[in-house]
Amino acid sequence: MKNLSLWWAGLAAREQRWVAAAAALLGAALIWWLAMAPALKTLRAAPALHAALDSQLQTMRAQAAQAKEFRAQRALSFDESQRALESSVKQTLGTGVNVAINDSRANLSLKNVSADALAVWLNQARINARVVPSEVRLTRSAAPAVAASGATLGTAPGALPGASNPQHWDGTIALTLPPRN
Repeated sequence: MKNLSLWWAGLAAREQRWVAAAAALLGAALIWWLAMAPALKTLRAAPALHAALDSQLQTMRAQAAQAKEFRAQRALSFDESQRALESSVKQTLGTGVNVAINDSRANLSLKNVSADALAVWLNQARINARVVPSEVRLTRSAAPAVAASGATLGTAPGALPGASNPQHWDGTIALTLPPRN
C-alpha cells in the first residue's frame, strides 16, 4: 500500500487525473458487467417469459377442468368399457389391430398402424372407454402398408395418409379395464 501511495504522489496532477478517470471508467464497466447488464437482460426477457408462463397456466387450467369433468362422469362398467374400446379400435385403427381381453386387461397387438391414427385412438380410448395404457411396447414399422385403394392402413379418419406423420408402428399396448362386477 505504501508503494502505491508513493507512486501516486510521484505522478503529476495531470497524470493523477488520467489515472483516476481510467480507474473510474474501469469501476463503472465492472459495475455494469456484474450488476446492471444481467438485471437488464432479465428485465428484457421478462415479457416473453411471462407470456410463455401464461400459456402454460392456461394449458394447465384447461387440463384441470378436463380432469374435473372426467371425475364428475359416472364410472363405466367392465362391459361398457370393453364395448367402447372395441368400437374405437374398429373405427380408428382398422384392420391393423388385434384385441384380446383377459380379466381386467385388454391387450392390443398393432401391426403397421400410423402414428396419427394411434394418437387419435389413444384420445378416444381415454375419453370414451375411460382407459389409459398401463404398458406400451412399440417399434417403428419398416414401411407403411398400402391397401388396394391406395390408402394407408390404420390411418385416422379424415387424415390424409402421411400428411403430418408418416411413421407407422408395430407392437403391443396393454390397457387396464374396470373390474368385473
